[in-house]
Amino acid sequence: MSTPPALQRLNTAPTAALAEQLRACAPIESWVRHLIAARPYPCAESLLAEASDRARRWTPDEVHAALAHHPRIGEKAKGLGAAETAHSAAEQAGVEDPGEWVRANARYEERFGTVFLIRAAGRTQAEMLAELERRLLLSDEDEQKARAEQLRQIALHRLDALLAD
Repeated sequence: MSTPPALQRLNTAPTAALAEQLRACAPIESWVRHLIAARPYPCAESLLAEASDRARRWTPDEVHAALAHHPRIGEKAKGLGAAETAHSAAEQAGVEDPGEWVRANARYEERFGTVFLIRAAGRTQAEMLAELERRLLLSDEDEQKARAEQLRQIALHRLDALLAD
């Protein structure tokens, strides 16, 4: 069985080019370096499994630093690369009322001191707001874990999109 063209491109891409693509999925250097070093991948599933496994090892500091690259829900991405901006715009398609997000984001940031992170792709505004409300009740430690899981889901969603090109 032959390797799909998108996976072949990822397996053979120059390191710098692939690093840029992977940073658009999750700007965590340890993750990017590991995924590059583990090439070649025999199939898309093996790459996604490796990416998921390595994402589960992210430290709280790595996740916190990566949040600087994520716009608030309801805001347009600013200062990001073209790939990250395109991902963000597509993922936030379910945002209907940016004004409602201004208030919701402020409440979350007041409670946790950082931006609210959620895998927005495929979710409605009502679903995302309900999740924000649920997470406001979490302990700091449990919310930290929830943020890391959401970042992992975002990274895998974006990586899967790269494999579909």
